[in-house]
Amino acid sequence: MADRFDEEGDDGDGIRTFAFPADRGLSGVGMQIGPMGDRDAWCAEAPPDRIHRIDFHIVMFFSGGPVRHMIDFTEYEASAGDVLWIRPGQVHRFTASSEYRGTVLSMQPGFLPRATVEATGLYRYDLPPLLRPDEPRLTALRAALAHLQDEYEDTATLPLSLHTAVLRHSLSAFLLRLAHLAASSAEEAGRQADTTFTLFRDAVERGFATNHSVSAYAEALGYSRRTLVRAVRAATGDTPKAFIDKRVVLEAKRLLAHSDRTIGRVGAAVGFPDAANFSKFFHQHADTTPAAFRAELRQDLGGPEV
Repeated sequence: MADRFDEEGDDGDGIRTFAFPADRGLSGVGMQIGPMGDRDAWCAEAPPDRIHRIDFHIVMFFSGGPVRHMIDFTEYEASAGDVLWIRPGQVHRFTASSEYRGTVLSMQPGFLPRATVEATGLYRYDLPPLLRPDEPRLTALRAALAHLQDEYEDTATLPLSLHTAVLRHSLSAFLLRLAHLAASSAEEAGRQADTTFTLFRDAVERGFATNHSVSAYAEALGYSRRTLVRAVRAATGDTPKAFIDKRVVLEAKRLLAHSDRTIGRVGAAVGFPDAANFSKFFHQHADTTPAAFRAELRQDLGGPEV
């Protein structure tokens, strides 16, 4: 079988991106659900100990653990009853020594209609990947997931068009519960309601590679610097400058991890034409130099990918 990845990654940074394994699902619909232990069904081609991306959503519902899983260079530890939600484009890595037990749901971004995508927060990258539902929500999520799995596996009682429609509705119901869980804390609810922060967050996502100026973002959005500081601090606990810097550092780490670009080219890609200035900035925020970060990470992974 041909490989399912783009050798150059989805944005030219060299990180392999794996596509949704549509030929391994039932009826060819844009989702799959099944046990995590059956790796052949959902992640067989993804290297278990290598950083990579996927172009679809994965929701892992754990029945055992603990399991350590890296998402965007942050390690998360999940145990029974926890949920990990990995969104398209996020860099992540399995832990080869961990036993992944539970149920895994994977879905293509285009499987659900736009209104449902918005309502369920499929692209809320500001929300944490690790969710820990309390007992009532856990019971409701388990029931919704079991119902979704039953509908997914029932390919005999409905024609394909109706089967697909039922799956979309069942999936929407599950994701709406999951989205409510993700936004249930006061902090996350505040983020969702705060238009000022949302606009700033989106502007930073579009412009962080060239614009690191808080004043420039405030002016472009029509806010005073003081208003922006209040909104970002209320939503994240950080200053706008710290928020921008964290996004720049994350992108730099992604490029350093699985790209053969020189340090200077990595710096230029995140808005630092001068390599020395980039190295100084990276060291201030990552407590290591770009070269040391790259060397340590590749040593942990057993050398650079080829």
